[in-house]
Amino acid sequence: MTKKRWAGAAIAALIAQGVLAGGINTNSNMSVAFTRTLSRDAVIATDGVYFNPAGVVFMAPGFHYSMGWQLITQRRYIDNTYPLFANNTANPTTSREFKGKSLAPFFPTFQMAYNRGKFSFQANAGVTGGGGKCTFDDGLGSFEKIVSETAVAASGLASTIDNALGQQLLGAGVPAALVQQLGAKGFSSDNYFGTKGSYSATSFMRGRQYYYSLSLGVAYKLTENLGVAAAARGVYASSNYYGYVRNIKVGNVPLYTVLDPTKTNAADIELNCDQSGFGVTPIIGIDYRLGRWNFAAKYEFKTRMRLKNSAVNQFPSIGNLGNNLATALATNLQQAGLSADMAQAVTNATLNSPAVAATTSMLKQKFDEGINSATGEYQDGKKIAGDLPAILSVGVAYTPIDQLRLNAGFHYYYDKQATQYNDRQKKLKRGTVEYSCAVEYDPVKWLTVSAGYQRTSYGLTEDYMDDKSFVVSSNGIGCGFAIKTSARSRVNVGYFHSFYETMNTSKDVDLNGTKVPYTANYTRHNNVFGVGLDLDL
Repeated sequence: MTKKRWAGAAIAALIAQGVLAGGINTNSNMSVAFTRTLSRDAVIATDGVYFNPAGVVFMAPGFHYSMGWQLITQRRYIDNTYPLFANNTANPTTSREFKGKSLAPFFPTFQMAYNRGKFSFQANAGVTGGGGKCTFDDGLGSFEKIVSETAVAASGLASTIDNALGQQLLGAGVPAALVQQLGAKGFSSDNYFGTKGSYSATSFMRGRQYYYSLSLGVAYKLTENLGVAAAARGVYASSNYYGYVRNIKVGNVPLYTVLDPTKTNAADIELNCDQSGFGVTPIIGIDYRLGRWNFAAKYEFKTRMRLKNSAVNQFPSIGNLGNNLATALATNLQQAGLSADMAQAVTNATLNSPAVAATTSMLKQKFDEGINSATGEYQDGKKIAGDLPAILSVGVAYTPIDQLRLNAGFHYYYDKQATQYNDRQKKLKRGTVEYSCAVEYDPVKWLTVSAGYQRTSYGLTEDYMDDKSFVVSSNGIGCGFAIKTSARSRVNVGYFHSFYETMNTSKDVDLNGTKVPYTANYTRHNNVFGVGLDLDL
């Protein structure tokens, strides 16, 4: 009955965000060569169109293509502990593990450059954010937390009504024995809501998010050793969030019976929201060669994104709660032998008593506030902020001998300056810091073997973490090889695995004046396989 925040539990905010290391909303695996090295910020290669556009100008004249396909699997794990979970009749324990499955079976990347004279004309296409869908078959811990609190509040309201009813019956001269008999059948009895706050429900959550991008740019060779580049990337966001909480039962009472007995889905929550938006990212870069060294830098400006909602959502209404309770209570009294007039009078006096009226009014107020705050991001027709952050990338490459190449890179994502819904970005300590290194070696002329490391560190806080949308810092390892199949073509094969850390959070929840802890521990793991083709024509 206090469904005050159920709708909030049904939100899948950005469940599918960031399938790989990178910024909070940004993918960095934009080529198969990256998958096998993890460090490309100072390379002079076709995929430099994304990683180092200014360096591409130093490639040979003509057309250069790099195409890739990646298969990405990811699992997300959230361990929750909450005392009220023990009231779940299907699983009476205080701990839960919620598992999310994410799959991106076809993650394409494409870069192209045409070099002529001192110019390099470039294009890049891919999925620079999101890139798949994630499914939680059993919903999320926040789903169950709200249902468990609802059950306790419903039991508390039932007890308040029964206590007020007893006082009204005794005041009306009803014999004490009958009052006791009615109390045994009241709303707080085991036949109704009970006093323990026991509950059951079924829930599900799925999110899908893609940030498609296409960039066009040009690089210019200022000297034989210095190149500069400028580009613009168009980004189109397309997302869908679907989830529900159904079959909610408190004690022995299906909740729809006290909302609208004629509709079995009256207490269900269902969210089905499509979001879409468009933004433009200006990009500048510079590259300087010095003997066997190469130095590069790139800056991507913030992408302003406003996502428009197209939603068909369903949320419960407690507008008829009072009438349904009155009908049930009057019926019980008449069945116990009271006249219709007396039953109605006692019912009205009970539900209008100060304690019951205050409790019911507060429930309605909290419910309305919860619906408004929790579903504001997904209201049909509304536009919400979803900026992509500015990114600074710097890199250095060194070739001690012709067969050996070393690379290192550093990225900073300006996450705190990228506006999110309700200014969530302000809860971060800082932006994302990322650094990487890689080694490539040619044992023979037609074969390159490689390995790389990448560290991604987010500026997370406990307040920022949310099971509907979370990231955790990681250490990534990549490896693979490239085979030169002809003078103009090369095949890349790579594998990338991230070792994610666990972020532990604990928040105190006020339950009737008592502080109880709600803990959530977050982690992930992923595997990436990639195959690509480079062509020089």
